[in-house]
Amino acid sequence: MKTFLLSIVCMFGVTTSVQADVAVSNLFTDHMVVQQGKPVIIWGTAESGEAVTVAIAGKAAQVTADADGKWTAKLPALKANSGPHTITIKASNLLAIEDVLVGEVWVCSGQSNMAWPVASANDPQLEALSARFPRMRIISVPQVGTQEAQDNFEGKWELVSPTTITQFSAVGYFFGRQIHQTLDVPVGLIDNAWGGSACEAWIPYDVLKANGHTELLAHWDKLAAEYDEEAIRAKYEKAVATYKQRAQAAREAGKPIPAYPRQPRSPLAGQHRPANLYQGVLNPIIGYPIQGAIWYQGEANATRAKQYQELFPLMIDTWRKAWGQGDFSFYWVSLADFKDQVTEPADADWAELREAQTLTLNKLPNTGEAIITDLGEAHDIHPRNKQDVAKRLARWALAKNYGYEQLIHRSPIYKSHEIQNNKIIITFDHVGNGLDTHDVRQVLGFTIAGEDKQFHHAQATIQGRDKVIVWNTDVPSPVAVRYAWANNPICNLQNKSHLPATPFRTDKWKGITEGKVVR
Repeated sequence: MKTFLLSIVCMFGVTTSVQADVAVSNLFTDHMVVQQGKPVIIWGTAESGEAVTVAIAGKAAQVTADADGKWTAKLPALKANSGPHTITIKASNLLAIEDVLVGEVWVCSGQSNMAWPVASANDPQLEALSARFPRMRIISVPQVGTQEAQDNFEGKWELVSPTTITQFSAVGYFFGRQIHQTLDVPVGLIDNAWGGSACEAWIPYDVLKANGHTELLAHWDKLAAEYDEEAIRAKYEKAVATYKQRAQAAREAGKPIPAYPRQPRSPLAGQHRPANLYQGVLNPIIGYPIQGAIWYQGEANATRAKQYQELFPLMIDTWRKAWGQGDFSFYWVSLADFKDQVTEPADADWAELREAQTLTLNKLPNTGEAIITDLGEAHDIHPRNKQDVAKRLARWALAKNYGYEQLIHRSPIYKSHEIQNNKIIITFDHVGNGLDTHDVRQVLGFTIAGEDKQFHHAQATIQGRDKVIVWNTDVPSPVAVRYAWANNPICNLQNKSHLPATPFRTDKWKGITEGKVVR
């Protein structure tokens, strides 16, 4: 908030008063994009009790700053491509926000695979050279981890260009570009992703507590109570002093200089502590009218995948309630294939995390999942092919949000199964034009088990449009089937639109992450 001090000096003494200029959040800057078809909402600060008039496109709203100096103005919805507009905010002073466009606004959130920039995706130079979309606008929220709700941040809207896009979210940009080129409307993208972030960091403390996550919270409360910042700082300063002595001795002896001590980073201010990111990077944008959110996260919670079955839908539901815009669209990326491939069937925490993500589809409306078990890299947790990831998310948005209902957007997913003698027949839903395979004709990725719960690689064949017959002659009485159930599964079932089948299992047997609730 901008403030200035007025000092009036007269013959009889000094009188001091404070006058607060009207100001707005940095979410409202030149080149911003507002969501078409939804009320234009602007908020900021002013002198307590001061009247504030906000206007755009010939419409105005007058509000009064509350006791804390905060105000929120709501103006009628606008149509896409109706700009550019100027937003004026008038009180004791006048603000003008120029070059405001009307189109589609999406939040791009999650951990590092959402944060990963265009510069680190496939063909970064070519992508940057072609990034000339002046009606696409981007803004990033800096990484602030805190228990205190933030209402502003350092940032501004920028036009997409070869210079601005390289460090922006690759998945976000490629998704937005597909929407922009298909619809021919302005697109605004808000990136607040944070690498390595845990799901619980995106949920308020009181919500976690009210929903029974007391053990998780107790762990962090204990850490906060015992964390001695002064002692850690003193230890670091001692290490620096020792380093300087050793470095000087090394120079004099002509030996290699040792590494400089790593500066300590408080875990209390990071991306793992419950509520930190909700308060630090989400709260500043909550309430800004959007079409929806895209999400790429889960790696940080994989060892606690069973817990994620509760945390993930809770997070989405909490965001929606806080936003006050109903059940806005929320589309996420299922975990890619990662880690070494294994030759024999085994339990896997990444498989259980994918299951937790998929289960959320049935728990909440207006959700969607992009399956990418064919796009990962075994030894790189950040696969470079972000273009195809974004396209699969864009399919969901185009089909569900923008009227392209015939666009095949959903991966085949398990519907039911039937045991017939030594075979299990799996029926899939959302097969599009029918099931198919990639790479080879043989269907790969299925395992089968009997009552002993021991899984074996299975033979499988596609039957008709939507069925797969699964068997193994060594399992004469099968009871359960799994598909792509591994960290890095060898699998190839897809539909004829090349969307990979969703990993699944028919059993409900205890997994390896059950009971794990603390990082």
